[in-house]
Amino acid sequence: MTQPGLFPVSSSNAEHYPWGDGCDGWHLVRTPALSIIQERMPVGAAEVMHYHQRAHQFFFVLSGEATLEVHGVIHRLQAHQGLEVPPLSPHQLRNESAHELLFTVTSQPPSHGDRILV
Repeated sequence: MTQPGLFPVSSSNAEHYPWGDGCDGWHLVRTPALSIIQERMPVGAAEVMHYHQRAHQFFFVLSGEATLEVHGVIHRLQAHQGLEVPPLSPHQLRNESAHELLFTVTSQPPSHGDRILV
């Protein structure tokens, strides 16, 4: 039994926002202390290289393959693999694969408003 006011959340009922070149995000959890976002990235899309002063992040691939560059080191993450990105770590997520990328990014505290371009 769930507590009053709590309900299952998914991309079908979460707050949606478009970003980048054809990418989508859904706020699965959005509190002052924690952010969990499901994101969709089409083939060839990429975010810009940046870092966060405060946010500690964890990227987790649901389907597809992510290229995640952190401090100049390239990581190729397959479905059901993740990578932690500490604050002050320059990073960039790209979809260099031939398939759509679906992933989650967990940020503590939330990373919106805490992004500095490199």
